[in-house]
Amino acid sequence: MAIPKAMRLLGGATFLVFLFVLVTLYRSDPTAIKLPTAGIKEPVKPGPRPQGWDHDPQLDQSGEAPEPLRRVSGNNYAPDNANSDRINATLLSLVRNEELDDMLQSMHDLERTWNHKFNYPWTFFNDVPFTDDFKQKTTAATKAKTSYHTIPKAHWDIPSWINKDLYAASKKALADKGVQYSEMDSYHQMCRWNSGVFYQHEALKDVQYYWRVEPKVHFFCGVDYDVFRWMQDHNKTYGFTLTLLDSPDSVRTLWPETLKFLADHPEHEAKNNAKGFLTEEKEKGHNQITGGYSTCHFWSNFEIADLNLWRSKAYTQYFEHLDKAGGFFYERWGDAPVHSVAVALFEDKSKVHWFRDIGYQHIPFFNCPNNGKCSGCEPGRFTDGDDWLNSQDCRNVWFKNAGMD
Repeated sequence: MAIPKAMRLLGGATFLVFLFVLVTLYRSDPTAIKLPTAGIKEPVKPGPRPQGWDHDPQLDQSGEAPEPLRRVSGNNYAPDNANSDRINATLLSLVRNEELDDMLQSMHDLERTWNHKFNYPWTFFNDVPFTDDFKQKTTAATKAKTSYHTIPKAHWDIPSWINKDLYAASKKALADKGVQYSEMDSYHQMCRWNSGVFYQHEALKDVQYYWRVEPKVHFFCGVDYDVFRWMQDHNKTYGFTLTLLDSPDSVRTLWPETLKFLADHPEHEAKNNAKGFLTEEKEKGHNQITGGYSTCHFWSNFEIADLNLWRSKAYTQYFEHLDKAGGFFYERWGDAPVHSVAVALFEDKSKVHWFRDIGYQHIPFFNCPNNGKCSGCEPGRFTDGDDWLNSQDCRNVWFKNAGMD
């Protein structure tokens, strides 16, 4: 039986798109820095400190964030105080039931160093229902309120417009190039959800600020002020601790798609932005692979942010553009580069803050200040991994383009 002409044309178009993706993924600059992958056997040369630094700024003595600072006074932050000084904010975690022990470790650290004083609620998300054991043990780990929410399938599932055959081929091509997690559907789904879907959940509809907390992270320093009130009082919309390079092969078309969006919506680019953070080449070859993106990004496993940033018209339209482009699946766009590109382009850079006083570790990187309130980490140590990992630090690029605040 003859195949209808329309079907032949559709099949031909799909094949051409497939060829284009394979050529794009396999084309590589031979001078590019090769990021580590499981299975690399060759020894890796130590990497230098960021350009222009004679020492890590965290070796310098530092104190708290600038005043005004809201502190505990009497019962103003008591867990059962209905009229407390807490504002509309939450600690937010996307976590699996099997990550319970790692989540408890993170909770114990953050409760010990900060939240036992301020008692902000914990909001947990999972793509499957939480077990009673998970609920009971995490509830027991804090005096604050806890809530547990299942992500709707419509928020988590792979969108209907994603070509499944092209997606399967893309995953294999990325895996062959050593792009970590590229073959895991759940990782692609998680990145998309964290990028532009999480704040659409009913549980967050009335929440303004969140502090993202992942399983198996560490907090080292006592913090004696209300971090959420500080964000509000100082007109900050995004806070970070670490900023790193990404794998250029995971975001080859993110910047070209961003430029397409800016061409259609020039009104969204902030006058006092930090575009140089995104375009200043730090590692040779990255900008060539990505069409001009440095791959510097805020490591979003720690982020404290105003949800109105993501609910804005600029970000809503940007995420919709990226989502339809398909890069969360045909490539491995992470929420970290997506959030970072948006923050650096659409937000006034004065509203972005480096929390140098919050000691933090997500393996294998540290933010460890020289502060008498810290214990358990070495001031100025950026990584406990191989020396070459020091070269992945993008703080110098951020400070150059936006300042240290």
